[in-house]
Amino acid sequence: MWYFVSPQVVFGEGALDALDELEGRRALIVTDKTIVQLGLVDQVRQHLDRAGLEVRVFDEVEPDPSVPTALRGAEVAREFGPDWIIGLGGGSAMDCAKAIWILYERPDLHPAEINPFVRLGLRQKARLITIPTTSGTGADVTWAIVLTDPEEQRKMGLGNRESVPDLAIVDPVLASGMPPRLTADTGMDALTHAVEGYTCTWHNDLSDGLCIQAARLIFQYLPRAVADGSDMEARERMHNAATIAGLGFGNAMASMAHAMGHALGACFHVHHGRAVGIFLPYTIEFCAREAPQRYAELAYLLGISQAGGEEGARALAQAIRDLARQIGSPISVAETGVERAAYEAQLDKLVDDAFNDTQMVTAVRAPSYDELRQLFLYAYDGKPVDF
Repeated sequence: MWYFVSPQVVFGEGALDALDELEGRRALIVTDKTIVQLGLVDQVRQHLDRAGLEVRVFDEVEPDPSVPTALRGAEVAREFGPDWIIGLGGGSAMDCAKAIWILYERPDLHPAEINPFVRLGLRQKARLITIPTTSGTGADVTWAIVLTDPEEQRKMGLGNRESVPDLAIVDPVLASGMPPRLTADTGMDALTHAVEGYTCTWHNDLSDGLCIQAARLIFQYLPRAVADGSDMEARERMHNAATIAGLGFGNAMASMAHAMGHALGACFHVHHGRAVGIFLPYTIEFCAREAPQRYAELAYLLGISQAGGEEGARALAQAIRDLARQIGSPISVAETGVERAAYEAQLDKLVDDAFNDTQMVTAVRAPSYDELRQLFLYAYDGKPVDF
């Protein structure tokens, strides 16, 4: 038995108007200071004003939001008493909003206790709205939460089916101001979601089609969105693709590239989308040695290669590298500026953290400790995987 979980999704230009119809008394916007400075909070507030809601803003969310930030936000929520919590921004803001919402409803819980196996009993105090301003994370439609433990320098994968948002507002206008580098990074994040959602061991009939369509849209429209941010067709299709990929992998799972990317991001603060995008082709090549079928299928469905088996899987990996090069994204860890000495000094921690990541359990080829260590080294040097 499996569950398909989704919020109500309002999408397309003008989707933000759905906020005019909200019923309630108070709304807490969870965001970051950049989103405030860009004027996006003011746009949202105007709609909430029309709905007659009192608004408070918590704008302390940092990249890779930490446990202490979520705890501070929950204190603000308890003081303010909102009946709507709105996550506005990229994945960090939306993940933090989910955590704040849970801790507001369940002050007895520590963030580390948020897991799929407990009943949370949410929606007694508030409901959750997510509004993405980047086109990549899919956090607007998933129940997953990633928080960073600053003491252990480790990302924690948390969440519960109850923590899926009630409403996702997917308006491409909010993403139209993304600079090329952020457009590329978030686009590679969405592609990794689509590929891993289709190829992980938890893939299923309901998620497969979503992942295929998301990957198809990203290969077609991401180069255009990076090259010309004013191309609203490309912006809209990429914004939709990110949400579609979120629904796809969110109802299957991500896999090794995410486990490795989480580890790298926690240690060296490499942007999440950049990190997982780097590791994706290496993990495909590693898995293709023993389980190439799903990768070759995807390559065929995307029009990349008609070859089957390992040849088709490797063609998919190469197409991802080619796309990364086209949009100016790194294809090795070295290209991110992480120094080799620092990387090797953290190698044992990187391997340990990746093994302990929840996304590792769905890999179609389970690596040994030595194999994962070698995979991290190959990805640093940009060396195609041959083991």
